[in-house]
Amino acid sequence: MSGTRASLTVSVVICVYTEDRWEDILAAVASVGAQSHPARETLLVVDHNEALRERLAEEYGGRPEVRVLANAGPRGLSAGRNTGIAASRGEVIAFLDDDAVAERDWLGHFAEAYTDPAVVAVGGRTEPVWASGRRPVWFPEEFDWVVGCTYRGLPPGRVRVRNVLGGNASFRREAFDAAGGFATGIGRDGDKRPLGCEETELCIRLSRARPDAVLLIDDRAVIHHRVPAARERFGYFRTRAYAEGLSKALVARSVGADKGLESERRYATRVLPAGVARGLRDAVLARPGGAGRAGAIVAGVLTAAGGYVVGSLRARRSGAAFSVAPLAPAEGGAHG
Repeated sequence: MSGTRASLTVSVVICVYTEDRWEDILAAVASVGAQSHPARETLLVVDHNEALRERLAEEYGGRPEVRVLANAGPRGLSAGRNTGIAASRGEVIAFLDDDAVAERDWLGHFAEAYTDPAVVAVGGRTEPVWASGRRPVWFPEEFDWVVGCTYRGLPPGRVRVRNVLGGNASFRREAFDAAGGFATGIGRDGDKRPLGCEETELCIRLSRARPDAVLLIDDRAVIHHRVPAARERFGYFRTRAYAEGLSKALVARSVGADKGLESERRYATRVLPAGVARGLRDAVLARPGGAGRAGAIVAGVLTAAGGYVVGSLRARRSGAAFSVAPLAPAEGGAHG
């Protein structure tokens, strides 16, 4: 059993893949080093980029609390995370995006939640940092998941959820012992089509392996996630929504539509209609972007639904499914 909040050891895994994010990576690592609840270690897992791995190894060569590892599996975020899990030593493994910075008490809020032994996963709140300096007027908060951030419709406070969101999340080590690691064949792969949902599938699989497991989101555990200019455009919004539909089709095939779409049904039938109504009301009141936000919600729903239909047909024809491999220790050490 894990210890008290003060003694709980946490490993932080940051998966990286491009030197274009060099300054972001350094900022992410620095934010982990400044935590009020100190991390036991930070693991930088490099996704098949030897030049970046060598540069990071040189940068952190004199810092034993920062370890640089090569992704030991196939290219992509899921295998990178699995590499970090296998090499980590903490009782809890937390994940931070490579283009995000954590607030000082991020790990402290995670650790506080784990004083309840039933809790096996805790996520936090991810705030967007727009490259333009402010949210595009047409961009609905209900779709902030498009840019990897917490979206309108999630309940506030510390609440029980079906799944945590991968860029700001933590799991007890026992969670991976019970359910295995992140599934490959889905999730991010560098700059290719922005698929996702690998953390959703893992959390559902975990809840099935451990029916008594409690998964939480604590909105006090905050990170700030950079949104580049390219992701502020409607073209990316549409592409990401379509990819989400494709991903949800794979999740539904893997775990069943009842569980795979449980949260999405509430989101689609309650949260999004309310968002459209707000947008139309703002348009009537001549507030900037109201009609655009309402239109973006409708377009996002239709695009995601199209992706889901296409993904379901493809999965049915090909028999495509997730692949969950055992977590093998990575080069650079395994947990003790």
